[in-house]
Amino acid sequence: MSLLLLLFKGATLGKFILSGGTMLLSVATYAPLFGWPYATGIVAMLFFHELGHYFAARQRSLNTGLPMFIPFVGAWIALKDALPDAETEAWVGIAGPLSGALAALACYYLAEYLNSSLLMAVAYAGFLLNLFNLIPVPPLDGGRITVAISRKIWYLGVPVLLCFFYLHPSPLLLIVCFLAVSQMVARRNETPNLSTLTPGKRLEYSLLYFGLIAWLSLMTYNLHEALSGLR
Repeated sequence: MSLLLLLFKGATLGKFILSGGTMLLSVATYAPLFGWPYATGIVAMLFFHELGHYFAARQRSLNTGLPMFIPFVGAWIALKDALPDAETEAWVGIAGPLSGALAALACYYLAEYLNSSLLMAVAYAGFLLNLFNLIPVPPLDGGRITVAISRKIWYLGVPVLLCFFYLHPSPLLLIVCFLAVSQMVARRNETPNLSTLTPGKRLEYSLLYFGLIAWLSLMTYNLHEALSGLR
């Protein structure tokens, strides 16, 4: 109930209907390919990921829209205010993968408790989704987080993204590659506002970012192996 109240505080009924409609559209689009239960699980993982961004932005008094969904693209929240500094950009950026990772972990424990291969597959997708979003290139979350660490890390993210495309070629990944390069070019002369970033805060983001990558990589690998054994 408190979650609904927090959402309603920053949104009108029309925005709720639009957000919910795009969510249902995504479920209906995925269902013929993957079945209703799995489609619902995937959209739920996206929803919890975006909720992390939403609440982090609201906590920093940023004007933002509710999560919107596009089938086969994903979901996003529209920030209507400019991010004032690098620390805020990193905080809003990392809140999504943190929230999404916790949702995937809860799904994993539920799958273990119920001995459900379906929930295990949803948890795997959730871990992989959040791991992918941590690739350090804009517009992915990793690109936002690493602004608070070092933007030189962006150049390490490009070959990682290309490896993903090589292993799983798809038009969507090609679009992400194009957006990454275009944003890196557009922001190359930008001077980030580091005024709120103390050395301790920068270290905190570094540990959280790389620690989350390591943990999500481990969980993704373990669940991939477990699901492969069920086939």
